Amino acid sequence: MVNISRAVVFNAINNENIVRHIKYKRLSWLGHVERMTNERMAKTIYKWKPYAIRPKGRPRVRWEDDVRNDLRKMMGVNNWKQRTQERKKWKEIIEQAKTHKEL
Repeated sequence: MVNISRAVVFNAINNENIVRHIKYKRLSWLGHVERMTNERMAKTIYKWKPYAIRPKGRPRVRWEDDVRNDLRKMMGVNNWKQRTQERKKWKEIIEQAKTHKEL
């Protein structure tokens, strides 16, 4: 197991809030994957739907659901799929997320 000191992690993220940094990077990756062509492996895996039957009870929260909730509830962005195609607007949303208090 690798032992990474807290100082190394803080220096790597420039002393930002770690949760906000992770959510910011998730939004950045979402935009990148949405703009990819359908032939790319990452996009294929992202869009893949399993054939298995899900267990009874409440469905597990998927990665996309989590990111969508961040966009909709905390930042008020509803049409995120359209906005990811417009790089400048998506970049503005990502920069806004970087400084958002609730993220």
